[in-house]
Amino acid sequence: MTVTETTETRRRKLLAASDQRGRTERRPPHAFELTYNRWGLVGALLFFSASLVPSLLPRSGVVQGIITGLTAVIGYGLACSFVGIWHYVQGPVPHGKVRRWTLLSLTATLAIVLGYAIWKYVGWQNQTRELMGMEAMSPLVWPTILLVGAVTFWLLLAAGRAFRTLFRWSGEKINRWLPRRFALTLNAIVMGLLIWGLLSGAILDAFFWGANAIFSTRDSGDKPFATQPTDQYHSGGPGSVVAWDDLGRQGRDFISRTPKVEDINAVSGGGAMEPIRVYVGLKSGETVQERADLLLEELKRTGAFDRKAIIIGSTTGTGWLDPNAVDPIDYMFNGDNAIAGMQYSYLPSWISLFADSAITKETAVTMFTTIHDYWVTLPEDSRPKLYLFGLSLGSFGVEGVLTDVDIVNAPFDGALMAGPPFLNPLHTQITDDRDEGTPAWNPWYNEGRTVRFTAQDDLLKRDEGVWGPNTRLVYLQHGTDGVVWFSPTLLYREPDWLKEGERAPDVSDEMTWVPIVSFWQGAMDLAGAGGAPQGFGHEYAVHDYTDAWAGVFNIEGWTDADSEAVAAAVQAEHDEFDARIAAQDN
Repeated sequence: MTVTETTETRRRKLLAASDQRGRTERRPPHAFELTYNRWGLVGALLFFSASLVPSLLPRSGVVQGIITGLTAVIGYGLACSFVGIWHYVQGPVPHGKVRRWTLLSLTATLAIVLGYAIWKYVGWQNQTRELMGMEAMSPLVWPTILLVGAVTFWLLLAAGRAFRTLFRWSGEKINRWLPRRFALTLNAIVMGLLIWGLLSGAILDAFFWGANAIFSTRDSGDKPFATQPTDQYHSGGPGSVVAWDDLGRQGRDFISRTPKVEDINAVSGGGAMEPIRVYVGLKSGETVQERADLLLEELKRTGAFDRKAIIIGSTTGTGWLDPNAVDPIDYMFNGDNAIAGMQYSYLPSWISLFADSAITKETAVTMFTTIHDYWVTLPEDSRPKLYLFGLSLGSFGVEGVLTDVDIVNAPFDGALMAGPPFLNPLHTQITDDRDEGTPAWNPWYNEGRTVRFTAQDDLLKRDEGVWGPNTRLVYLQHGTDGVVWFSPTLLYREPDWLKEGERAPDVSDEMTWVPIVSFWQGAMDLAGAGGAPQGFGHEYAVHDYTDAWAGVFNIEGWTDADSEAVAAAVQAEHDEFDARIAAQDN
């Protein structure tokens, strides 16, 4: 072997070793490895700061920690992706003093932003809590936020790294047969479609199947003080065409909590009738039409068509009709009314909304047309008034009636839709097409001739302009209800309801739209809207409903004092009921 050959051999070995070290150094960290990209951390801390700004509802330490961890990992991923793409397209990279000053400027800016957000966080949250009458938050919440945020960040980052490992592995396989850049592009498309298919298919199907199994079992139980009726005016009682056990958990509660005649008389001064309540559970019939036919038979059997008014309730996902909404009705008509409801699912509204909202619409339309087709055969001057009601997903069902049924040829007297979800098409259309100069949270549409909006305070202006005179529609919505105001467009666009002059009075002045971050905050506001204090979020109070019903019913001679008296009586009844439950638990 010559000296030249020996030298060449050594050079090749050195080059191979250097290349191997380069590959080792460039090896991406494993899923749970505690190694982080510096630019990724810059993005994570920036998004961490943004996650602290207030949103519609106050947040506990745990909820804030989840949002913080989620948004931080998004910031980390975006920063790493940007740097990777920048190197991929061979963009200019600063060196020497320029690099040092760039890093120093970014670090200083980030420190100021982060320090300001941390310093202001508790104050921001307490401002929102004060608006809702909640107890102030202590700065001692920070350990919870940091712990939950760190764990959430770590787990989500590990999942992302695991996906990256899978992506690189599949890319190497494809790269054997195709040019590198084309292979990378094709691999990204294939893996994206695969992950999307898993998330929207198998994983979601398994989630919905498990949720249905859990909640269907719960439907067999009872709420406190659910008692089978002994009169002819309620479903499940003597002569009823539906069995008590088939009404479901929410149906049995709805029937059991009918206001007493003596309580109604205490407000009206006397002459109250026994209110009629009919309900058909999911187990009562095989098909939607069968259940609707049973509901009509119950209305006929109880004499509902001889009363002053019938209110058809489109229930929430589990079959719930909010007592805050339905109990004032019995007082306002002095018991001379009937309320009807029909179950279509075991799942809560927030799951049903994404699982199968079509059944909500089908149930509401079938229920309405079945009852309405009989109602129109009755003498117009003696038949009862006919109204619709829906809360949350139930309002989606009511909108199904308004948009699918020929209302001109199938008239009714009015409808109340409370907490309409962001997917409600009619609500979105009316809000987008509102009269110029009116805010998104309280829009005025077509000068209020048919539909009007209200919130905690009575905003219906019942005595202003022409409303009706036949059909009156009302939307009841809180400015802090995440179910109403969430939208996928929060990812990239500031909503109208946050713009200057269009912010509801119960929304914090400090709330600011931040791309991507506000989307996840809004998603958490949607999920937590049902846990807000009464009169905020998705929790609509008795007085909210009573004022709204006063606008829909347009009862002759009805005054604000009458609404206040009814709301006070119903609230006292509910407080007493809650006290009985508390005493029983103790």
